[in-house]
Amino acid sequence: MPNRSDRSIKTQLARRHFLGIAAAAGARLAAVTGAAGAITAPSDANSMGRNWGKHRGKGKHGSNCFLRGTTLSTSTGEVKVEELSIGDLITTLHGEAMPIRWIGRRNYKSTHYPTAGNVMPIRIRRHALDGQVPHSDLYLSPGHALLVDGVLIRVMDLVNGASIAPALPQGTDTIEYFHILLDGHQVILAQGAPTETLLLEGQNDEHFANFAELRQLFPGIFDTPMKPAAPIVGYGGKKHLKALLRIAASLVVRNDVIYDDYEKIAARAFFVAHRELFHEEAPL
Repeated sequence: MPNRSDRSIKTQLARRHFLGIAAAAGARLAAVTGAAGAITAPSDANSMGRNWGKHRGKGKHGSNCFLRGTTLSTSTGEVKVEELSIGDLITTLHGEAMPIRWIGRRNYKSTHYPTAGNVMPIRIRRHALDGQVPHSDLYLSPGHALLVDGVLIRVMDLVNGASIAPALPQGTDTIEYFHILLDGHQVILAQGAPTETLLLEGQNDEHFANFAELRQLFPGIFDTPMKPAAPIVGYGGKKHLKALLRIAASLVVRNDVIYDDYEKIAARAFFVAHRELFHEEAPL
């Protein structure tokens, strides 16, 4: 049980940590004008900002994946993504059980990933999104989107350097990514957090080492465009503007959905830091 003096020191440290997060959020807001194009620019408030633009790839939505070890909700409970097979039933956010049509795979050697901003996973700490979600640390590729307040936001746009930041699980020496294709673009639960399944567009299956398998299984799969499961903010240009209008979001900076969610999640990082310092549950 920490004494009052120790608790005071730790509280000051936690507050300084929170102020650092707030400063990063302020820098992000200051860099934004009212224009839709400016809203989508990656923040310079984090160390990886200069590399994120490289992540876009061939598809407009970029590449998105679950790191090896991530558990997904299935009809039989949570299962690690690397243990799943085509035909297994994944449970969607709405409770529907849908069969896996294909699993994309890619991996990177340890000598390659440290300097690649589009490869290093981003960790969403336990309870970073709210008091329960995710139920344990979740690792996603930078372009993977989370469902937050009814819209899909790439995890790279939520990085705050604390509760959401580039990181690897302890002892990881090889990055292995997997992604799940269902019938259409869906929202599923990964470590209890609502995340997207694979959204096929612009031949972005070529991000995966086994893309030839997909085209053999489903010839002409790109002939019919896949509709996003929810508005995706962060595209830039007309698509971003349309997504914002669909959810009645104003282009005034303070009301922009990405920055509102960014600030909310960054503020929660104070409570996450408090809990870790005192080894107790922080107030929500």
